[in-house]
Amino acid sequence: MSILGFIKKELIEIIEWTDDSRDTLSYRWPDDDRQIKNGAQLIVRESQTVQFVAAGQYADLFGPGKHTLSTQNIPVLSTILGWKYGFESPFKCDVYYLNTRLFTGNKWGTSNPVMMRDADFGVVRLRAFGTYDFRIVDPPKFLKEVAGTDQNFRLDEFADTMRSRIVSVFTEALAKAGVPALDVATRYSELGEALLPIINPAMTGKYGIEITSFVLENVSVPPEVEEAIDKRSSMSVIGNLNDYVKYQMGHGMGEGGEGAAAAAVPAQMAMGFGMAQEMMRSMQTGAPAAPAAGGPPPLPAAADAAATLDVLTPEQAAQALSVSVEDVMAAITAGDLKARKIGNATRIARSALEEFLRG
Repeated sequence: MSILGFIKKELIEIIEWTDDSRDTLSYRWPDDDRQIKNGAQLIVRESQTVQFVAAGQYADLFGPGKHTLSTQNIPVLSTILGWKYGFESPFKCDVYYLNTRLFTGNKWGTSNPVMMRDADFGVVRLRAFGTYDFRIVDPPKFLKEVAGTDQNFRLDEFADTMRSRIVSVFTEALAKAGVPALDVATRYSELGEALLPIINPAMTGKYGIEITSFVLENVSVPPEVEEAIDKRSSMSVIGNLNDYVKYQMGHGMGEGGEGAAAAAVPAQMAMGFGMAQEMMRSMQTGAPAAPAAGGPPPLPAAADAAATLDVLTPEQAAQALSVSVEDVMAAITAGDLKARKIGNATRIARSALEEFLRG
């Protein structure tokens, strides 16, 4: 091989790169220690841009098209290498191809809960994840801050590098937006659009990329907060406590066994309180108390001496309260309910019963 042929082989005349990987963000064109010939052809395809780096400095940037590398159209590189003084020999520099197409469906998420202030819960921890689309808009900034000197910088490396940075920017943007945690779930698409003007200045200024779409797929609070929200929702759904007790009663009785027994307890308590209130109203107005549903009939006006003297037997007091006689006697023994022992009989004044009910 002649010396001229060797020199031609060592000099680069055409620079081009075709990407068939669909996941390469930047590609450093390999020169194998060969020099680029002055006047060589640079081919840049659509959705590509080329950044020249000479002596560690960012030089000229080329968009789509066919470019002749000469002193006339690479002024920055000519200044760095001294070509403006007539230096026409081959040159060496790094050539970086950057993919400027839109990269869609990239996932992001918080690895740890994010602390933020909330109008409803005060300080709350949130987890969030979703997807975003981006493109490279500032090649020098992207090479300097993200890709570095990597010969083949791919999307998976970018995701690992940028995930925490995007989450950090998202956290700041969400705090500035001031959207309550309870409203986030109903405003996913709206919130994503609203966050773009806050996220993009930081992403472009720091990393040279533009987020074209930012989607929130889920924002969740810790399990204990979810449990509190569920309880609060249950209370709102229950609404009328009286109707809820009736429903529980009917449901428990339909099940039978222990369910029926458990359901009867609140029913008995409600019935006893209702009858006691009715009896107190009757004593205040002087009218006889109306019998509650299923309760004992009222005493005749002159049925016996006890009724005339406005006193009750333990059995009558138990019937009025819908409790057992043993419960009444236990209250008398404890001194909570005042009663009089006459021979073997125990009598309870209505005034004493009224005082007992008032606590």
